[in-house]
Amino acid sequence: MANAAGLKAIFAECGISAALEVVGERWSFLILRGAFNGLQHFEEFQSTLGIARNILSNRLARLVEHGILKRQADSADRRKIVYRLTDKGRALLPVLIALRQWGERWVSGVPSNPVLVDRLTRRPVEPIAVRAADGRALTLSDMEWLDSAELSRDDEAA
Repeated sequence: MANAAGLKAIFAECGISAALEVVGERWSFLILRGAFNGLQHFEEFQSTLGIARNILSNRLARLVEHGILKRQADSADRRKIVYRLTDKGRALLPVLIALRQWGERWVSGVPSNPVLVDRLTRRPVEPIAVRAADGRALTLSDMEWLDSAELSRDDEAA
C-alpha cells in the first residue's frame, strides 16, 4: 500500500505517534538509559544526567504515569523514593539499544564505551535487526505497510 491516502489511514492507527507522546524526547530516553544502568534515586538521575530538577521531576512523573517506571519507598530508607522499571519499561530495551547503535553508526561514527556485551560470552551484542517470522533479517525493501484487514485475508488464504 504505497499511495498517500492509504498510508494516511494506516498511519492514523500507528503506534509510533502514541509511543512518541510518552517517551519521544531526549530527557526521557536518558532517564531510561540511567534506569537500565541501575539508577534509582532522584538525586542519582539528577547528578548523573545533569538535568534540571524541575525537568527531571516532570519526566519521572510522566514515565510513572504511563507505567514505564514505578515509584516506591526505598526498602533501605523509607524516607527515600526509588524509581524502578516496570515490565512495560523493560520492553523499551531494544528501542534504546537500537538508538545507541544508530548513533554509533551514523552520528558519532565510533562504538560507545562501555561496550554492551552478552554476560555469558562477553562478546558485544549484535546490531538490532528487524526479522521475519522465519528469522531472516529484513531491509526496508523487504517490507511493506499492510492494512490489518488485508493481513487477515492473507492468513485465511494460506
